[in-house]
Amino acid sequence: MRFSSKTVGLASAVVTVLIWSGFIVIARASASRGLLPMDIALARILGASAVLLPWAWWLLRPARQAGEQVGSLWGLSPLPLRQTVQTGLLGGFLYAILAYTGFFYAPASHASVLMPGSLPLWTTLLAWLFLREKVAAARAVGLGFIVLGDVLVGGASLLMAFDGGEVWKGDLLFMVAALCWASYSVLVRSQGFDAVRATMAITAFAFVCFVPLFALLVALQVLPTQLHQAPWSEILFQAVFQGVGSVVISGITFTQMLRHYGAVRSTMITALVPGLSALGAVWFLGEPMHWNLLAGLALVTSGILFGVRQAKKPVVAPTSPPTGGQA
Repeated sequence: MRFSSKTVGLASAVVTVLIWSGFIVIARASASRGLLPMDIALARILGASAVLLPWAWWLLRPARQAGEQVGSLWGLSPLPLRQTVQTGLLGGFLYAILAYTGFFYAPASHASVLMPGSLPLWTTLLAWLFLREKVAAARAVGLGFIVLGDVLVGGASLLMAFDGGEVWKGDLLFMVAALCWASYSVLVRSQGFDAVRATMAITAFAFVCFVPLFALLVALQVLPTQLHQAPWSEILFQAVFQGVGSVVISGITFTQMLRHYGAVRSTMITALVPGLSALGAVWFLGEPMHWNLLAGLALVTSGILFGVRQAKKPVVAPTSPPTGGQA
C-alpha cells in the first residue's frame, strides 16, 4: 500500500514533534528512575548503533567491493575520519552527556524553553560568524524574543543559586548542549553532508570511543554506574526510545518532513515542541508552571515563529535538533 506525499509528510511531522517533545519529558523522568546520565547515554548509543552501524556497513559494501577507500572506523562510518570525529564530538558525545546531565538538575519545563529556544540563537550566531550569513532584521527581532525568554527562565534559577539552588546548573548545561548541537548543524551544513550519513558517523564515533571508555572507567571504579541495579526493562526502554526513537526514527521522519514542507514550514511545525513538552512536564511529571516559565515559553515560541516566517534563508539543521538529538 502506497501513501500519498501529503500523508507521508503529515505523518512524519506528527511523529517528529511527538518524539522530540517526548524526549524532554522522558529524559527528565528517567533522572529519578535510577540510571545515571552516562548510563542513559550508553543505552542511547547502543540502541542507535544496533540499527545504524549495520546499515552503514551495508551502505559502503559496494564501494569496498570495488576496491575504493571509503568511510572510516573500520567501515562503521560513511564519512572520513576527520569529519567523523568532528561531528561525533559535537553532535553525539558532548551533546548527549550535557543534555542528560542537565535533567538531573533542572526540570523538563526549563529544558522545554532553553534547549529548543537556544538552538536558533546559537545556530544563527555561528552561521553569521563562520559562514558569513547575514541576519535579517526580522530574524534579529525573533532572536531578541528568544534571548528574553531564556533570561526569564535561566535568570530566575541563577538568582536562586544564592540560596543554594542547583537548577541553574541544569539550565547552563541545556544551553551548552544546544550550542554543541548548533555547532554540529553549522558544520554539517558547511560541509554539505547527507543527513543520514552524518547520523551514522556520529553514532559510529560514539560507539567506538564512548562505549570502550565507559567500560574502562567503570572497571577502574572511576565512573559510577547504576546499570547493574536497574531492571533490564528500563535499560531496554532507554535503548529503544533514546536510541532507536530519538536518533533513528526522528532523524528519518524529520528528513521526510523537510522534503514535503520545506525548511521554513518544518521549523514552524517544530516550534510546537516547547509548548507540548512543557505541557507534558506539567501533566505527566507534575511540574509547576510559574509565570516566568509561561512568559519565557511564549517569548521563545514567538521568536521562533516570527524569525522563521520572515526570514528568506533560515538557518535550519539538516538533521534533528536537540529536542530529539542524535546519539
